[in-house]
Amino acid sequence: MSQTKAITVNLTHQFLIAMPAMADPNFSRTLIYVCEHNAEGALGIIVNRPTDMSLGTLFERVDLPLESRADAFVNLPVYYGGPVQTDRGFVLHRPMGSWQSTLKVADDIALTSSRDILQSMRENGDPNEVLVTLGYAGWSAGQIEWELAQNAWLTVAADPGILFDLPYEERLAAAMQLLGVDFVSLSDVAGHA
Repeated sequence: MSQTKAITVNLTHQFLIAMPAMADPNFSRTLIYVCEHNAEGALGIIVNRPTDMSLGTLFERVDLPLESRADAFVNLPVYYGGPVQTDRGFVLHRPMGSWQSTLKVADDIALTSSRDILQSMRENGDPNEVLVTLGYAGWSAGQIEWELAQNAWLTVAADPGILFDLPYEERLAAAMQLLGVDFVSLSDVAGHA
């Protein structure tokens, strides 16, 4: 009979930085924002891999063409959030607000998957700080802990400024700087003390 080890670290509102040796093309050179981590597993979204689709195109595809007050969203990229449910949209946003299907991540950050947030973005331009993905990254119970033990990821407390204020191509390097590490100087193999 196997016993499940209790979760010892909570990675919610943390960044996962893929180590250079990451072989899985879904995650190579990615920065993931962990939205939920508990005994059942973890859920996060990749925040530095834009698709070739803009929010303007996405809104048209879901029959909510953007109106003039939502012009700020038209050219924003839709991101590849991860390999799970790639046909489903997720909106990482601040402020949190009140929506039909929202996961509170931090005091002022939430992940919403219901259509009402898109309607509000279209009609009111709110919330105005958003990162929209198709799909998410998911881990079963104990999987992320195992991957951390295998040196697949580095972790660091998330900085909302990296999520909402920086262009996607600067996010990975900025997260690395939070650790005081330069990605190009990072070894493919980390050691254990």
